[in-house]
Amino acid sequence: MVAPAAPEIIEEDLHLAVEARTEALQALRELGPPDLVYLVKQSTKAATRQTGVYHHVTGVDASSSASLAAYVNTLTYSSSDKSNKIVSGLYCCYNAFSRLDMRVEVKIPGGVESYCIDERGDKRVATDNLWLETFLCGVLRAYSYADDGSGDMVKKIIGVRRFNPITSTETEHKFLDAAERLFFKGWQLGSDPEIQVPNLVSNHLTAGLLRYIHTTGRYASGINLFEKLRTRDVEISSLLARVLISADEEVQAVKLLHDAIQELPMDYSLLDCQATFCKSKGRSDLALECAKRSVIAAPSEFCTWARLAETYVSLEQWDLALLTLNSCPMFTSQDKDAPQMPEPSRVSLPVLAESMLDEIDEGAAVTDIEMIHPSLRKLHAAGYKGTFQKAYSLLTEVTAKIGWDQLLRIRSQVFVMEEEYRSEKQTSGNPGAAASGNASTTALRSTPSPSVNGTGNGREGDEGVDDKDHGSNASDTSVTRAELTDSADGATKGADESIEKPEHTVTSEVVKAGSEDPNPSHSHYTQFQNKRLCERWLDNLFMVLYEDLRIYTIWRTDVAECKQQALDYKKSAEEWEILGDLAERLHHPAEAVEAYQACLRIRFSPKAMKGVLKMFDSEGQYKEMLGALIRLIAWQYRWYSEFSPDLLYTIRKLIEDEGAVKVRSIVQATSLPQPVLDLTHHYAQLCAAFRSNGSDG
Repeated sequence: MVAPAAPEIIEEDLHLAVEARTEALQALRELGPPDLVYLVKQSTKAATRQTGVYHHVTGVDASSSASLAAYVNTLTYSSSDKSNKIVSGLYCCYNAFSRLDMRVEVKIPGGVESYCIDERGDKRVATDNLWLETFLCGVLRAYSYADDGSGDMVKKIIGVRRFNPITSTETEHKFLDAAERLFFKGWQLGSDPEIQVPNLVSNHLTAGLLRYIHTTGRYASGINLFEKLRTRDVEISSLLARVLISADEEVQAVKLLHDAIQELPMDYSLLDCQATFCKSKGRSDLALECAKRSVIAAPSEFCTWARLAETYVSLEQWDLALLTLNSCPMFTSQDKDAPQMPEPSRVSLPVLAESMLDEIDEGAAVTDIEMIHPSLRKLHAAGYKGTFQKAYSLLTEVTAKIGWDQLLRIRSQVFVMEEEYRSEKQTSGNPGAAASGNASTTALRSTPSPSVNGTGNGREGDEGVDDKDHGSNASDTSVTRAELTDSADGATKGADESIEKPEHTVTSEVVKAGSEDPNPSHSHYTQFQNKRLCERWLDNLFMVLYEDLRIYTIWRTDVAECKQQALDYKKSAEEWEILGDLAERLHHPAEAVEAYQACLRIRFSPKAMKGVLKMFDSEGQYKEMLGALIRLIAWQYRWYSEFSPDLLYTIRKLIEDEGAVKVRSIVQATSLPQPVLDLTHHYAQLCAAFRSNGSDG
């Protein structure tokens, strides 16, 4: 298969990009940025004129200096620039274990030097152990920076070539061997934003291993790895159990979980795995007890509280779901260690003939912010990440099941509302006492709250997650009342009013503004006995959800009116994409697909095509699925990515269900250029190389 084209980011002053990378080393906290490849080009006409050219890359074998030097050499042979020649190249690859930047300098002709740079910018010797760590980090980065097919990651960092780091069983063996040797150092790499404290089973290494196994279906290799590691630490049983469940070895997984929990009864990873399994089998009643114990075992972790909230939602215990969600510890989501580069003089983004397809060409499609209605530009929920994204998803799931009005009623039953709080303060007859000992805190102290974690004791600290964890996020995600009362236009006023605006709750910040001393004169506030203070971030989520619902209702009302009047409902491609994303967030799949298809009728959008692909998958429309996959794979390849784990997984599942011969036949029967079809065939060949189910027929 022909490699993707090489983008070129050009700078007139040499080595500025390398210097910027060196300066950024001390600020890196996780897996690090993609690898940097820096070339110095010299004019064939004027030997004194040199320019610097660079691009980023993931998935290149970083197990030795020779493999990185080989990559630089391939660029010298494949260069289409005949007016310049490459005289030197530098490959930079970050080692997240040792916090070093491994570098290989290639002089052309002749000469290769390898060394590493520490956080202070000093040179150090590159040893074999450092190269082993670097190889493992390179594979994990390839999966971490891979695009999910929607194009979001491709558009985030310009000019990144993405290769598949593991294309054969031999490379897989090398990867798993390195993972086994470095497994107990994995916590040093950090973890996903939902995890507060990285540990042995929750870190970027274990996340990468599980994603690789899930993508390729190499369950036997994963089981073998975790079986060996489990002999050294029983805690790894939770990872082994997850792989066994994915491999349809559920009986063995249940026995393993039972035995491991006997040894580690308060291991939250084991309990969470057990709760997830019970919930997947429709036994949320059994999952509830596991989820409660998991919260007790790790009360500072978001994932345990989120699992308990999910369980309450599946049991339709909406009040306890809201109380549990309110108790979730929220963390600021940190972006990946994206490269921070100086402004280039120009950028060259070439296109190979193999990926040329008119219908996916976005060359003329430049997003104009002015073409997007202001009400669609200010939907804050689209930017949520990490814990806030998960919490918002839970809130929208509840809304989809019971409706907005019922959600507001339950909210007012479990949380102290602002008007209620003010009314009680005014009727107390003692303004000083109202300021010093307000009703809500008195009620929380004096009366046990409903148990949400299985302890049976009232937890007055639940409503007060440490403000420093999410105080900054509250300001980022807050929506003012003025914003929420702006209607789109006069024609949509009726639709706007059909969604009830949520009242504000009393947040813990408001209560803590006064003295916390209890006041006996407030002992008659019986209506507050079972109420909690709402966290500011959750109050903001309700306001953001209101805005989402308001815009969605306006959209659907306008569509209905246009249908009645036999008129076309017109929006720009960007607006249709935003509306599709909005409907998907609010759990309205049919309306989301409708918007995505409208977007695709105007121009190609990978995000819209990915949304339509989900619909084809759910309805079992395999021919249409492959048509969407062909276009998504071609678009990825056009933007220098030959590897997307999500698209590979979709192809693998199709082959398992329909067989490789049928899949290849449907692809080949498509009336698209053969080079474009070959890109999809390459994904199918990967499944054959890994001996996936169905790949032999």
